[in-house]
Amino acid sequence: MEEETNLTSKFITAITVILCVALLLFLIRKIIQGPFYKKANRIDGKVVIITGCNTGIGKQTALELAKRGGKIYMACRDPIKCEDARLEIIEKTKNENIFNRTLDLNSLKSVRTFANNFLNEESKLDILINNAGVMATPKTLTKDGFELQFGVNHLGHFLLTNLLLDTLKKSAPSRIVIVSSAIYLFGSINKADLNSEKNYSKVGAYAQSKLANLLFTKELAKRLEGTNITVNCCHPGIVRTELGRHIVAGNFKKYVTDPLSSYFFKTAEAGAQPSIKLALDEDLKQSGGYYFDQFRMPVLSKAKDMEMAKWLWERSEELVGLKSKSVKESVTAMDVSDVDGMTVVELEVTKEEMLPKIVEKIEDVEKSSDMEKKDEEKK
Repeated sequence: MEEETNLTSKFITAITVILCVALLLFLIRKIIQGPFYKKANRIDGKVVIITGCNTGIGKQTALELAKRGGKIYMACRDPIKCEDARLEIIEKTKNENIFNRTLDLNSLKSVRTFANNFLNEESKLDILINNAGVMATPKTLTKDGFELQFGVNHLGHFLLTNLLLDTLKKSAPSRIVIVSSAIYLFGSINKADLNSEKNYSKVGAYAQSKLANLLFTKELAKRLEGTNITVNCCHPGIVRTELGRHIVAGNFKKYVTDPLSSYFFKTAEAGAQPSIKLALDEDLKQSGGYYFDQFRMPVLSKAKDMEMAKWLWERSEELVGLKSKSVKESVTAMDVSDVDGMTVVELEVTKEEMLPKIVEKIEDVEKSSDMEKKDEEKK
């Protein structure tokens, strides 16, 4: 009898332990996933651009904003994958206003072409979400010669945002959301080797690009004061997506990281929540913030160094070709550049300024040609 009692007691103890462990794991899982954006506000008719949204966080962001009536422009590098995602989102949301547009942040020409095409299609832009990114890649250069992570994660989005800024201003109140990462904690802006030519660390370069996102957010928010545009950035958390494919691979990924990440990492839907909040929350009026799990978070001093933010902005302008030039330099640039897809805005001069100078230049060429003909006749 006593033996049966002991067995029963052990059984009850074992069941209790199992239930407690299961409950603990469930709570840990809930904490890892974080809070979801619960407000029901809609965005019917609002125009949205989301970069890199055929998979992962971007796709979940596009799905949620499509559910709420947004007119979504999916700006993706791979048009085939983008089309698959677009059709899936339409099927799930019954929202037909979802568009597949090609944008390769690896190429400044592609960024300019995308912006030009969009501005020819739309007269307004309510929400811009700079979501696309690459992480911890082997040393690679963009088509314009920039280190890939700095070029895609920062410079491509820097140029895109600036090309669309006038339209965002005209559409105010509007939103700019920049997806950064807590990895910025380990980053620094290397003024002497911004392109990581002398020394390359794939994690270090990624951290620099994410710090650049924060500094871009701070400087952009400062420049947009009084425009009724909110600009904020966010850390989505440690999310189970394809982004980390360059960090681990092979059997270790298959048998170790994949099983662990399926439980201890956020889902893409959970990782999209900070972006969704920053895009939708009508009570959010502040700019220049860094958000995680629906909350504004403090940042290290290097992420709010306004002197560095200003320097990075000006250097980025030079690198992407937005730095103001004299009209003479701009006209010369038109003579030697591939102008396919470019606009007068990108040359930093207005049509009114440009036309007389172009006419003057043509007249100079004609005069020079006439003089050459007269010289030939004399001969």
